[in-house]
Amino acid sequence: MGNQQTGNFGGDLNMEKSMYMMMIEKSKTYNRITKKVVEEHVANIRKLDDEGKLEICGVFKGYPGVAGMYILKVESREEAKDPCYGEPLVAGGYATYKLIEFFAANRENNYLL
Repeated sequence: MGNQQTGNFGGDLNMEKSMYMMMIEKSKTYNRITKKVVEEHVANIRKLDDEGKLEICGVFKGYPGVAGMYILKVESREEAKDPCYGEPLVAGGYATYKLIEFFAANRENNYLL
């Protein structure tokens, strides 16, 4: 679940559910992606969505070197690593990733106050 740390605004985040953002960064071979790899990538997105592990995903335009991101709904950082390793862009060497813990601020949690 959530981290045992205090948020920037004094809110205790240990009761909040964290998510994990997988930032997908282009490698030097990114421009060699084939249609098959793109189809595998989309199939992976569908699988994560079907499993209830995908909150949202998308591409970035205008940010050189960054391909896109997933926000994963999983219970731990360890569980978040499996979708990262299984991502065809990463597994094929076309991209790398950064995994960042993320706490959503919303009305239900008083915007983490």
